[in-house]
Amino acid sequence: MYYLYILKCADKTLYTGIATDLSRRVFEHNNNKLGAKYTAARRPVRLVYFQKFKNRSLASKEEARIKKLKKAEKLELIGG
Repeated sequence: MYYLYILKCADKTLYTGIATDLSRRVFEHNNNKLGAKYTAARRPVRLVYFQKFKNRSLASKEEARIKKLKKAEKLELIGG
């Protein structure tokens, strides 16, 4: 199982990624060096959206699609 997720950073920017263990990944973004460089400088981050996918290929395709969206479109997607 793969998860596509969107995090809201402390500076109100959005970060999109994929993971197999969603809670572990959010913990990494908030607490140690295994999180992305982008989120390390923008802690704390908060999970605001996720979707489940049966394989990495589908999750990666949706991640690429979402990353191309404008911020307003991403906010609409996450409901805020």
